[in-house]
Amino acid sequence: MDIILIQDIPGVGYKYDTVAVKPGYGRNYLIPQGYAIIANKSNSKMIEENIRQAAHKADKIKKDAEDMAAQIGDITIEIGTKAGESGKIFGAVTNIQIADFLKNKGFEIDRKKIVIGAQIKQLGDYSITLDLHKEVKHEVKLKIVAE
Repeated sequence: MDIILIQDIPGVGYKYDTVAVKPGYGRNYLIPQGYAIIANKSNSKMIEENIRQAAHKADKIKKDAEDMAAQIGDITIEIGTKAGESGKIFGAVTNIQIADFLKNKGFEIDRKKIVIGAQIKQLGDYSITLDLHKEVKHEVKLKIVAE
């Protein structure tokens, strides 16, 4: 039985793949659960159109991410925090603080898309990555200063 997968199924295939499975597995599990549809002519055309539209949307999303990276440019994020005399800060600087700083500058970036290499526990300069898209990563400088 040939089916078209609607989502990734481990051991079977990936989204929009046409795969051959045993009839019972397809009829009794994959199709009723909404994981797949029968591979006929009309469903194949529908999936091709979905792929084409998804590619167009993905290109637009990628272009928007590239535009945002260009707008951010070489910005230096400066976070003020309480620190001891040795330069060790109380607590740690988190991606939430960085997201708030960027929001104040006019850039709406989800905190989950901010990648901090190691935990920041000292005053100084750091480099962080903004994961704007799966193909668009942007490095920015982070400066931690004492309040």
